[in-house]
Amino acid sequence: MIRLGLCCKFSKEPIRFRTTTATYLKKLALNGTDPKIHLSEIIKHNVTSLEAAITYCSNNHIGSFRIGSDFLPSVTHPDVKYTLNCLPDGAKIKSDLIKCKKLAERKNIRLTFHPSQFVILNSPNEQVVQNAIEDLEYHSALAELVGADVINIHVGGAYDDKASALKRFEENFVRLSKGVQKRLTLENDDKTYCPAEVLPLCQTLNIPFVYDVHHHRCHPDNLSIDEATDKALKTWDREPLFHISSPLEGWGNPKPFRHHDFIDPNDFPKYWKSLENLTIEIEAKAKEIAIEKIYQHLEKEIPLS
Repeated sequence: MIRLGLCCKFSKEPIRFRTTTATYLKKLALNGTDPKIHLSEIIKHNVTSLEAAITYCSNNHIGSFRIGSDFLPSVTHPDVKYTLNCLPDGAKIKSDLIKCKKLAERKNIRLTFHPSQFVILNSPNEQVVQNAIEDLEYHSALAELVGADVINIHVGGAYDDKASALKRFEENFVRLSKGVQKRLTLENDDKTYCPAEVLPLCQTLNIPFVYDVHHHRCHPDNLSIDEATDKALKTWDREPLFHISSPLEGWGNPKPFRHHDFIDPNDFPKYWKSLENLTIEIEAKAKEIAIEKIYQHLEKEIPLS
């Protein structure tokens, strides 16, 4: 059974996640208002939205939901930094997050995370690495509460020396807590690291490889899609997770990495249709509408959750 995954937001459905900025929170404090009260209200709203998102996915043949990284707004910002325990409604928020975990388990909805591109574990700048580690630890703590099994990142930059950059990733990986390490996955990107470069790192560190077929088409190597798929599957000790998207202006355009609103059925690898246990996150701007459209096409050919 293949499950299709929704990423972070909804296009048409009135389910929204709120956020705020460190600047606004600092302004509240200067005006005599406790920013923790504002944060608590936003996060309670987001927990309610997560419950609604899980329910929607369950009712609309969407088997996975990626939670946005700013679910707890500005949580690692140096001028804000907080924990749920220090918020006015922190205990209830944690309790309700655990309820979301149980709901997702009952509904068989897989929850995942994909931290921002600023989480760079292989940077030569130690402060950037420390910030990345802190951000990953935040994701791990939240993942523990909601039962998410994936925290997916890219390798990072090349810094004019890929061999050294890959070695730095290895060295910094061991600095992560066990909670992060057991959930961390690596993805090929569309400009710097192709599957043939990411796979050996995954194999060395025993990290699952999230194969992004769109990125592979943008930044190819000597591997075919079928070969990259097989190698990726072997890195997983749980249900594999892949990504798919289509180019906004077609493959003949000089910027094929830009995502379309929908998935072109011709971009869905034929080999993937023969797989029996796989999550495919649909990275399309039309969100749940795009999933409905590709679902209607695929359900004629393959079993879907």
